[in-house]
Amino acid sequence: MINTIEKLGAYNVWANGKLLSHLDGIVATGQQLPERALRLFSHVLNAQAIWLARLTGTQSPVKVWQEHDLQGLHKLHQQTSPSLHQYMQDADDAEMTRMISYANSLGNAYDSQVSDILTHVCVHANYHRAQVAADLRQNGLEPINTDFITYCRELAGQA
Repeated sequence: MINTIEKLGAYNVWANGKLLSHLDGIVATGQQLPERALRLFSHVLNAQAIWLARLTGTQSPVKVWQEHDLQGLHKLHQQTSPSLHQYMQDADDAEMTRMISYANSLGNAYDSQVSDILTHVCVHANYHRAQVAADLRQNGLEPINTDFITYCRELAGQA
């Protein structure tokens, strides 16, 4: 049986890495990255760190809209994307159905199932990566394709 959440986690690591490499390439050509693109991608990685902290009962090292430069994004990606994916790989049925209580950034209390949180993290990241792509295009820069099906094609050797 295919573990969809684990596959989404692997995709998330790939997509974040592809976007970071693409941003590196833009900077290497002497072009400046749009502030909004950096802010949005900072939010993606911050959210990963925050959700991982909630899932593991630890303190988040970042705030939800904390901004990072490109070097900081690389560091946060290395700290959060593989760890989140590993969490997805290791989670058994009991963990996936576990309920956790947490407060969002506004202080509102919620209870959510781990599998729903893990799905949300990947969907949330994809939403904001698309916003980064749109922002790059609006600023005359070519975006990178981080579509899930592109990842699947690469896995199958069709890319």
